[in-house]
Amino acid sequence: MAIDDLTERYINFYTDFAFKKLFGTEVNKELLISFLNSMFNGQEVIKDLTYLNSEHMGTTEFDRKAVFDVYCENEKGEKFLVEMQKGEQQYFKDRSIFYSTFPIREQAQRGTEWNYQLKAVYTIGILNFCFDKNDPEYYHHEVRLIDTKTGEVFYDKLCYVYLEMPKFTKTETELETLFDKWLYAIRHLPDLLKRPEALQEKVFQRFFEAAEIAKFNKQERLEYEDSLKAYRDWFSVLETAKNKSKEEGRAEGRAEGRAEGRAEGIYAVAMNMKAMNLPIETIIAATGLSAEEIEVL
Repeated sequence: MAIDDLTERYINFYTDFAFKKLFGTEVNKELLISFLNSMFNGQEVIKDLTYLNSEHMGTTEFDRKAVFDVYCENEKGEKFLVEMQKGEQQYFKDRSIFYSTFPIREQAQRGTEWNYQLKAVYTIGILNFCFDKNDPEYYHHEVRLIDTKTGEVFYDKLCYVYLEMPKFTKTETELETLFDKWLYAIRHLPDLLKRPEALQEKVFQRFFEAAEIAKFNKQERLEYEDSLKAYRDWFSVLETAKNKSKEEGRAEGRAEGRAEGRAEGIYAVAMNMKAMNLPIETIIAATGLSAEEIEVL
């Protein structure tokens, strides 16, 4: 399908193209700055960001390589890793912890004068899935190193933020904070035909202008079309796997149900035969149960 045939006005944020265009380019960095400041709600005020090389190698040839979605630092030298995750990975938490070690280790200074002082590292994951199934309303996870006895933060320079976007269900009339508005815009972007009335801040004017497909040049349109196709293919494969798993589960359940039914029937027959004082050898031959199993009936 050609992109001109699409009915959407705005790009799908969860495509690689959209995420990097809106949050990972110098021309649109005001969008990422606004999003991060709204997320920290005054705890961390970012005035400027500098985008850094998103590809990092380990300190030795044996170390693995890390490729970040968006990697930047603020005017204080603090590092920010911003990742967009379309689907659940078995070890996505391990992955985010592993990735955070790169901006930590790269701060090591050569020579003997370094005193180990570090700048803060923030890892932000915008997740299009839920990893915490226990609480359907808890979508904004902020994780830090704490003392488990006192509950106090032990180290405040390492922070992991995970946003479970499917749990954000506020309607336009329920949006209260700038952060609410950002989450609403991100989640509903491809479904909107115009900028919502609740999102009238200047930054959202810029956001929707940057996300409007009609304003793309030919190369951007081609890149987005490829990215959208990859996203749809991934989604189709995921749905197929889910449906197959459900069907296999139902089939296994039916088989287990039949097996349990047969077992219950055998035990019922054995109990009746035992109540008739038939020889145990006869019961064994008729039911296939062992003497020990028959004994406890």
